[in-house]
Amino acid sequence: MKVPVIMLSSVTELHSYIDRTQLTQELGGTQEYCHEKWISHRTAIEGFALMVKKTAQTLQSFGTELAETELPNDVEATSNLLTVHTDKKDKMKSSLDILLNFSFCVPQKKVDELGEVFFHSRSVFISVSRLLGQLDETETAFDDFWDKHQTKLEQCLQLRHFEQNFREVRAHLDMVYDRLSGFSEIGISPAHVEHILKELTNHEERHSTAKTLTLACDADQLIEASHYAVDSILPKCSELRAVCEEISSILKAKKAYLLKAMELHQCLEKATKWCDDGIYLLASQPVDKCQSQDGAESALQEIERFLETANQHKLTDLSGIWRDYESVLTQDFRVDKVFQKQLSMQEMFEKRRVSLKKLAAKQTRPVQPVAPRPEAIIKSPISSPAYVEELLCVLEGYGAEMDNPAMAHLIPNTLLHKKDILFGNMPEIYQFHKKTFLRELEAYTDYPELVGRCFLERMTDLQIYEKYCQNKPRSESLWRQCSDCAFFQECQKKLEHKLGLDSYLLKPVQRITKYQLLLKELLKYSKGCEGEDDLQEALSSILGILKAVNDSMHLIAITGYEGNLSDLGRLMMQGSFSVWTEHKKGHAKVKDLARFKPMQRHLFLHEKALLFCKKREENGEGYEKAPSYSFKHSLSMSAVGITENAKGDNKKFEIWCNSREEVYIVQASTPEIKTAWVNEIRKVLTGQLKAYREARQQKSSDQISQLTPTSTSLTLSPFKTNPKTLKKGEEKKTEPTAADPSTAVSLKNNDKVKGQSALLNIHIYGLTTHSMVKTFSKAIFLILHRKYMTSVSQ
Repeated sequence: MKVPVIMLSSVTELHSYIDRTQLTQELGGTQEYCHEKWISHRTAIEGFALMVKKTAQTLQSFGTELAETELPNDVEATSNLLTVHTDKKDKMKSSLDILLNFSFCVPQKKVDELGEVFFHSRSVFISVSRLLGQLDETETAFDDFWDKHQTKLEQCLQLRHFEQNFREVRAHLDMVYDRLSGFSEIGISPAHVEHILKELTNHEERHSTAKTLTLACDADQLIEASHYAVDSILPKCSELRAVCEEISSILKAKKAYLLKAMELHQCLEKATKWCDDGIYLLASQPVDKCQSQDGAESALQEIERFLETANQHKLTDLSGIWRDYESVLTQDFRVDKVFQKQLSMQEMFEKRRVSLKKLAAKQTRPVQPVAPRPEAIIKSPISSPAYVEELLCVLEGYGAEMDNPAMAHLIPNTLLHKKDILFGNMPEIYQFHKKTFLRELEAYTDYPELVGRCFLERMTDLQIYEKYCQNKPRSESLWRQCSDCAFFQECQKKLEHKLGLDSYLLKPVQRITKYQLLLKELLKYSKGCEGEDDLQEALSSILGILKAVNDSMHLIAITGYEGNLSDLGRLMMQGSFSVWTEHKKGHAKVKDLARFKPMQRHLFLHEKALLFCKKREENGEGYEKAPSYSFKHSLSMSAVGITENAKGDNKKFEIWCNSREEVYIVQASTPEIKTAWVNEIRKVLTGQLKAYREARQQKSSDQISQLTPTSTSLTLSPFKTNPKTLKKGEEKKTEPTAADPSTAVSLKNNDKVKGQSALLNIHIYGLTTHSMVKTFSKAIFLILHRKYMTSVSQ
C-alpha cells in the first residue's frame, strides 16, 4: 500500500489539511497539550494495569491454596486455621478495596483531561477498564468461594466440638454403666439407703443423662442445618440415645433394688427398736413398787400394753422374710440375729409376766403354802458363781479383745480408747464378787437367816453399783453407735453367745435389784429368827441404794448448773411438782403473771440446797429416752423456811425465804408425797439447827470476850423478826440473820406465839459479865427449843 507524502512549506498550509481543533498550540491549533503530563499519566495507567494483573493472580493463588487446604482433626487446629484464613482474606479484601477506589477516580479523570485528541490514549483507557472488569469478576468469584470455604471451616469446627464432647460423654457413660452394672450396695440403715438413693438419682441422672440428651439435641441441629458430615453425626447421635436409655433402665432397676432394701431395713429397725424399748421397759420398772399387789398389777398392765404393739413391730415369719426379700437379702442384714434377739426378749417378758402375775394374784385366804427352806433361797442363782462367770466372760471376751492388736482393725474409731465408758466399773464389780462377796454368801448357806449381817457388812462396797448405773446411759449410747461393727460380731461368734453384749451389760443392773428380792424372801420366811432385824436393816439399806441409783440417774441429767453438784451434799429427794411464786415488793405481794397456770418444775432436795429444774422429755431410744432437766434456780437450805399447809390444800406447802419476800407454793401429786417432802425438809432444817446450836455454844466464850461496854446493840439470837408486824393470831415466821448464814436455819411453825417475840430480837446495852451473857443465851436457846418441839408435835 502506497501512502501519499505531501511536503508542506508552512504551518498555514498544514491547516488546510488538519482542523485547528486537532492541532496543538505549537502548530497553530487550539488543542491544549502537555507532553510531561501525558508521560506521567501514561506511567500511572501502566502501573495500575500491572497492579490489577498481580492482584488477580494473587486472588487466584489464594483461592487455590484454600481449596487445597486439608481440614484438621481437632478443635484447636481447626479454630486456628479458621482464624489464619480469615486474616488472609481480610488483607486481600483491603488490597482490592484500594485498587477499586483508585480505579473509580483515575481512568475517568484521565479521559476527561485528555479529551478526544489522542486516539491511542483512549484505547489504553479502554484496556484498563477491561482489566478492572476482570478484577471485579475475580473478586466476586473469590467472595463466593470464601463464603463456602468459611461455612465448611465453621461446620468442621462444630463437628470437632461435637466429636470431642461425644468422646467425653461416651467415656463417662461407660464408667457409669460399669459402676451401675457392678452396684450391689444395700446400705446399713434406712437413712443410709435413702442417702444412697439421693446420691444415685441426683448425681448420675442429672449429670450423665441430661448432658447426653443435650449433646444429642445439638447433633440434631447440625443434621437439620445440612452439615457436610451428616453420615458421621447421625450414627453417634443414635448411639448416645441408646446408651442413655440403657443407663436409665439400669438406674430404675437399682432404685427398685434399693427401695426393697430400705423396706427390709425399716422392718429390722422396727424390730430392733421394739426389743431395745422392751429392755428399757424391763430395766426401768421399779422393783420395789412391783412387790405390792397394786404395783405388780400396774407393771403387768404396762407390759401387756407394750406386748400389744408387738405385731406392728416384730418379725413374725423368718421364712417369709427370706421369701419376700430374696433379691436383696444378704448376711449384712443380720436377720437371724434380730430374730434371735426378738425371741430372747419375748422369753424375758414371759418370765416377768409370770412373776408379776404371782405378785398380783389376790389370795382370799391362806391355803397353808409350803414355805421354801431358807437355804434353798440362799442357794438360788443369786449366790451361784454363774453371775461372776458371766462378768469374767464379758471382760475377757470383749474388754480384753479391745486391747488385742490382732483385733485392732475391726474396732471402729468411735470405740477407740473408750473401754471405760463401755464397761464402766464392771472390773471392780467382778473383783468384789469373786474375791469377797460370793465367798461370804456361800458361808451363810447353812445359816441363811443370818445373811443380813453379810449384806450390812458389805453395804458400802455394794454402792459400787450406783457408779455403774450412773455410767449406763453413756455406755448404751456408745453401744448404739457401734453395735453393728465387725468387732462385736467376731467376739460374740468366738464366745458362742446367743445374745449380744448389750444383754450382758444389763446384768449388773438386774443383779442389784435381785438382792432386795432375795432379802424380802428371806425376811418372809425368817419371822422370829435371830437375824430378822439384820435382814430388815439390810433390806432397807439395799432399797436405799436402789433409791440412790434412781435419784442419781435423774441427777446426772441436770444441765445448765454451773457449780459442782457434789458440793450441795447428799441428794435427799427428787420429784415433779406444780409451783407458783409470789414476790413481796414493799407492802404488796406480786404473783407471777400466769397466776392460774403453775410452772411444772422438778425439785432436787440436797442437804445444802434446793434445786428447781424444768423437765424435758427426750425422743431417743433406750436410755436416751430418759428425760433431761434444765436448771432454773436454787435456794440455799440455810436461808429457807417452810409452811406445812398452804391455802387449805392438803397437797400444797410453802417454801419461802427473805422474810417471805420470795414464796414458792409447791403442790405435790398426792398428800403422801407432800408429807414426805415436808418431813425431809424439816429433818434438814433440824440438823442445821442442831449444828448451829453446837457451834454457838463452842464459840460463846470467844464472842463474850469481844463484847465491849460501849456496844450500842447486839443481837444474840440467830433469828430476827419484826415485832411491829406481829399481830394477834398471826403465824410466827423466823429467818436467819446475816451474821452466820452457813449455819442459820429458818423455821416456820403454825403455833401462835405469845409473849416471846420480844426475846427473839433483844438489844443488850452494857453487858460486861460472863455470867449475864451466859444466862441470857441459855434462856434464848430454851425458848427456841420449846418453839421447835411445838412445831414438830403439830
